[in-house]
Amino acid sequence: RRTTPFRASDAETRMAALVLSCALVFIVGALPASRVRGGIGLHAGAASALDAQWAQEPPIRIGHGFDIHRMAPHGDPEVGGPVTIGGVIFADFELGIVAHSDGDVIYHSVVDSIFGALTLPDIGQFFPDTDPRWKGAASDVFMQEAYRQMDQRGYRVGNIDVTLIAQAPRMILRDHPLATAERPFDHKRAMIDNLAALLQCPTNRINVKARTHEEVDAVGEKRAISCHVVTVFERKS
Repeated sequence: RRTTPFRASDAETRMAALVLSCALVFIVGALPASRVRGGIGLHAGAASALDAQWAQEPPIRIGHGFDIHRMAPHGDPEVGGPVTIGGVIFADFELGIVAHSDGDVIYHSVVDSIFGALTLPDIGQFFPDTDPRWKGAASDVFMQEAYRQMDQRGYRVGNIDVTLIAQAPRMILRDHPLATAERPFDHKRAMIDNLAALLQCPTNRINVKARTHEEVDAVGEKRAISCHVVTVFERKS
């Protein structure tokens, strides 16, 4: 059986061409400016405006930091000193920290969150553990550099949220000399004060939480401590 070839009418041809043109405009309009700048050239003015906007610093920046350090009994050749957390030295704790510097997991996490928010290299690139200058160094030095970078870029702390993960040492003590029946002694308050002083911000911009690791893995077995930090910056007015 012979079939008759299909031939579109002029109206159908014009309609198909119109639909195709609309589809092409829609697709090109949805592409990033960089994809169309060298081709069809649509939205050239919009591309320039977008480039100018991207060149400006955003009103807020968010960064995340993480750190973990091993702990070992005092006398172990790898131990570099007492456990230091958030600038608080736990001199009477039975374990010491294994680290090149003082191994302050809160300070190191905060520094990395600041560097991350500013799209800078990590703390290990700024302060490599192969550099003898940082052997046993107090992490205040790293915090000061992080603050300098933040301030230089025109930002200040919006808020910082710290989560310390440690089976030990304990953060809240009911048998501490400064504890009362109504209010146990809380090391986290001193950590907040230390962070606020180094970052030159009010204490109400900083939160320090602590939790155990339910006796799971190295942290839960008191062989390590770790920390997560989320930092939000805001542009200074």
